[in-house]
Amino acid sequence: MSTLIEINDDLYSFDEDTRIPDTIEKIEESMVTYNDFFSKYLIYNQPCLINSQATENWPCRRNWVLNGAPNFEVLRTLFGRTIVPVADCNKKFYNSQFKDDMPMKSYLDYWIDYKRNNYAKSMPLLYLKDWHCVKDFPDIPIYEVPQYFVSDWLNEYYIAHPELNDDYMFIYMGPKETWTPLHADVFTSYSWSANIIGRKRWLFFPPHEEDHLRDLYGQLAYDAVSEDLNDRTKYRTYDSKKLKCFDIIQEAGEIIFVPSGWHHQVWNLEDTISINHNWINGCNIGNVWHGLKRELRSVMKEVDDCKDMKNWNEHCQLMLKASYGMDYKQFLQFISFIAKNRLHAMLKKNQVISFRKYCFGYNHCLFDLRVLKHTLDDIITDAQDLSVYNLMCENDESLLLLNAITSFLESSCNIENIISP
Repeated sequence: MSTLIEINDDLYSFDEDTRIPDTIEKIEESMVTYNDFFSKYLIYNQPCLINSQATENWPCRRNWVLNGAPNFEVLRTLFGRTIVPVADCNKKFYNSQFKDDMPMKSYLDYWIDYKRNNYAKSMPLLYLKDWHCVKDFPDIPIYEVPQYFVSDWLNEYYIAHPELNDDYMFIYMGPKETWTPLHADVFTSYSWSANIIGRKRWLFFPPHEEDHLRDLYGQLAYDAVSEDLNDRTKYRTYDSKKLKCFDIIQEAGEIIFVPSGWHHQVWNLEDTISINHNWINGCNIGNVWHGLKRELRSVMKEVDDCKDMKNWNEHCQLMLKASYGMDYKQFLQFISFIAKNRLHAMLKKNQVISFRKYCFGYNHCLFDLRVLKHTLDDIITDAQDLSVYNLMCENDESLLLLNAITSFLESSCNIENIISP
């Protein structure tokens, strides 16, 4: 039997970040309802730390841990034969870290050896990152998505399209001192990260603070605590005393919620394993869409001197996909799928099931449809203005969908007005 997920009928989405907190709050799952979290943290794009109660019943917290450390034998038995992506934290590759694939058994052997050698600086510093464990091993019980994060359009889309062979659900694991350079998450999505074991240090930078961490060419700093930032000839606006930043320690079992567009840098203070999702929903889809629009205009400006070439628009879309991770057509397919799901649920009185456990209530689906109508309207208008609409869809499918959503929302509004006192 599914669990109902519902919100109040007076909630609205914001396209822009509205406020920056003074501190990052720590909350208890038993004390904060889904509606509370949705209205305070998701809509207002606020970070928070959720206590370990949220993860205490996860199978991985029982089975993957032995005497306060990773249970290497269990991990070897479960996953030893699979191939995993591993980053070398000591090798910079553009503005990230050099990454290669290796057998899980070999990675675990390295980790054990590294610990035995007391984390010797002479050895490589390897970090298993972005491993699609759930997709690769769907029958192994690992964790349940916490209720706060189940309105997850991104993974809803990929779970429903197994032929795409992708998702945004990851496992990270590595020895102490492994780290991830300064970045914002893909598509300016939300993310959440739960520590199965170990401790992490997070540096959080609210939106636009990262501009002070860019060099005179606009390149984002690789390391937010590097001494290079004090070079005023290169980083002209950096001032450590004025920079808005949050320094957070995440303990085992706790979950960090990372808002849309917040840059962050992360270190493992101990041997650590974490579960991580990237996700998009009605509260941050505006940020995602605006980011896509900005990136396309940046691409178009970069190749403006080639504007007379044949298929210039198609070329710009290819470049957009390479730089942002998706193009206009993919984005339209994504939001159209979600919109059809919500519209069908409302018209046919069917349930929208998330992660096999949760279903969304009437107000939640209505909220989603209102946001989707606005986003769909804007992308169609923008695509028409840029003469790329015909590249994105055939037979005016998007306009027909927009009209169907508009008609439903107008009719539901009329019904509400009739039954209201």
